[in-house]
Amino acid sequence: MDKLILFNKPYGVICQFSPSPPHQCLADYVTVKDVYAAGRLDTDSEGLLLLTNNGALQHRIANPKHKLPKTYWVQVEGEPSDDGLAPLRKGVDLGDFITRPASVRRIAEPAGLWPRVPPIRDRKNIPVSWLEIIISEGKNRQVRRMTAKAGFPTLRLIRYAIGEYTIDDLPSGQWRELRSAGK
Repeated sequence: MDKLILFNKPYGVICQFSPSPPHQCLADYVTVKDVYAAGRLDTDSEGLLLLTNNGALQHRIANPKHKLPKTYWVQVEGEPSDDGLAPLRKGVDLGDFITRPASVRRIAEPAGLWPRVPPIRDRKNIPVSWLEIIISEGKNRQVRRMTAKAGFPTLRLIRYAIGEYTIDDLPSGQWRELRSAGK
């Protein structure tokens, strides 16, 4: 039977099952055997990671050609205006590629957000803001590179959703298996 697991990956966990000290790995949290990550999430990012034993589903989730939307909650330095967010909405030239246009909006700090360990640095003279950014690709450190290029470095990055799957009601470090990969 096909399996699909939603995992709310904590900060500092690597997206592989084999140990890689000093970091924790997926095996420290997920006890289901023979599932693999459908895509990646940087060690210093948090949030939704999908795991499956179905290669076709893994490909559909991870491959940018399928344009599956990925929603991120991003804490950034500064208070971006609409003009400041415009480059993200148009596509950002990151040198090695130009991103597709992103959907971006300012949001309040997400309700029920767990504390990050270790905490984000607090600089009294620099305000912070939260953004919701939706992209349909997912290249290495893309969201962090996009916000930095726009002048608003990322402090905390949480993937909230991949397509219809979200971290709603899924605490950090916890996972939930769906009944089948089609649901």
